Amino acid sequence: MSLPPIRRIVTAHDARGRAVVASDGPLQTVVEIQAIPGTVFHEVWSTADSPACLDNGPDPSAGPLMLPPPKRGTRFRFVDIPPDTQEFLAQGASKMHAAFSETGDANVSTVQGDSPHPLMHRTETLDYGVVIDGEVTLILDEGEVTLAPGSVVIQRGTNHAWANRSNRVCRMLFVLVDGAYHSAIATALNTTVGAETR
Repeated sequence: MSLPPIRRIVTAHDARGRAVVASDGPLQTVVEIQAIPGTVFHEVWSTADSPACLDNGPDPSAGPLMLPPPKRGTRFRFVDIPPDTQEFLAQGASKMHAAFSETGDANVSTVQGDSPHPLMHRTETLDYGVVIDGEVTLILDEGEVTLAPGSVVIQRGTNHAWANRSNRVCRMLFVLVDGAYHSAIATALNTTVGAETR
């Protein structure tokens, strides 16, 4: 079962500084990940700096899919996560380089032979993840948590995966904020602050 499309309303200012609707309609960038059929990224908006520039500029979500946000920026998207299949759980690890390449960052995959799920990955970002529809399980190196609509995850650059063990698609809303590991965590991860491959 597919979920309904996302409607996006974008505001702007007219020449007199009055608030107006600049656009109202479907998203320009909706991408299904070919290596993981049924996984769909709905790109809503992104910012390229902080503080964000408040202008009447073009749609920053148009263009190629990129998993992480720009440096000092943010990325706002919905992701549809299909139910895991036995074939995916058994063979998915071999497809992760291709899958994450489709998201613009093949290096975020951390899957290894003993990983708890084929989708294990890590980004140097602070992610707010909200379950909108369906059910999904957050898998970490140690432990897991099953989430239902209204559940919110604050993902602080940790290694993780999203497992859909239900029989229907789960839709999540994500806001990714560019981040940098604290020196103690960077040391624990055997990396230097700000130098992890993203």
